[in-house]
Amino acid sequence: MRHRVDGRLFGRTTNQRKALLRGLVASLFEYQRIETTVAKAKETKKIAEKIITLGIKGDLHAKRIALSYIPNRAVISKLFSEIAPRFSGRNGGYLRIVQTRNRVKDASPMAVLEFIDYEDVRKPRAVKSEKKETKKTTT
Repeated sequence: MRHRVDGRLFGRTTNQRKALLRGLVASLFEYQRIETTVAKAKETKKIAEKIITLGIKGDLHAKRIALSYIPNRAVISKLFSEIAPRFSGRNGGYLRIVQTRNRVKDASPMAVLEFIDYEDVRKPRAVKSEKKETKKTTT
């Protein structure tokens, strides 16, 4: 019986599953938005929100716990310096999952996992400046 056994296994061994989720969380913190399957997005969201809460605490112990899960100093420093201060006033719910499409190959439901303030943070696209030619009148 599987009573109260939480989490998806993804048909992988424990080490493969941990490596997959660590990579997804690191990519999420690095790029602020990732596209993956719905099931992977839900599992990644669970882990990422716990680590963001550690980032909001901001003490040495929280950094060490976060580094034990994601051993990438650049990503963790970005989390503690840029990402966590944005959510210091929130008690949770830092991420959103938006279902997008079905993948062409195997029809897996895909989703975008992003921070709730992604629209405010993302880099604005370079707007093409339209050159308006003014006609000079000769007198």
